[in-house]
Amino acid sequence: MEFKTNNEGIESWKEVTLVYNAALRQIETKMEILNDEFQHVHQYNPIEHIKARIKTPESIVKKLKRNGYESTIENMVNYVNDIAGIRIICSFTSDIFRIADMISDQRDIKVIGVKDYITFPKASGYKSYHMIVTVPVYLSDRTVDTKVEIQIRTVAMDFWASLEHKMHYKFEGDAPEHIKNELVECAKLVSDLDARMLSLNEEILSMSHGTQKAIV
Repeated sequence: MEFKTNNEGIESWKEVTLVYNAALRQIETKMEILNDEFQHVHQYNPIEHIKARIKTPESIVKKLKRNGYESTIENMVNYVNDIAGIRIICSFTSDIFRIADMISDQRDIKVIGVKDYITFPKASGYKSYHMIVTVPVYLSDRTVDTKVEIQIRTVAMDFWASLEHKMHYKFEGDAPEHIKNELVECAKLVSDLDARMLSLNEEILSMSHGTQKAIV
């Protein structure tokens, strides 16, 4: 897959992969450090696991064409916000906003966009918290502020989203109505499960704290 190049900034697909992979590694490392610190301070890990990926050239071209842009490196960097993507999976809905705040508080990470599908789910039932951020990548001759899309969701939300993604590609966005309706119902079950698990966890924690005070 070839892209037309320009004379400024990132000029080739190899350089794109270099810079965006570096940005992903930085975000991943930051999240791992914050997770370790949270364990040290609170004896609890808010992050279950992290998935990272670079968008394929074919997917980038499709997205550019869909939005009416020519397939150039410049347009790719300027108009495709999810070339580098990180998905952060956590246990409870309360962790989602906690992690988002931790990311926002990083001095060298700049948040340039947020879509809160937790508070305002999509009609399909999709729930996730999306952030577009930039992180500086320090090369030998310059610094490149590089965009990364971060998605934060619970394990249950991720399971549901994985099935929706498969369905979307299987039916090319035109799934049978009964399947779409069933998926919406599953989303409601996932939301209820997340709420009940969070409530149960909070009850367990309150009982644990009470036991510790009694021992002291």
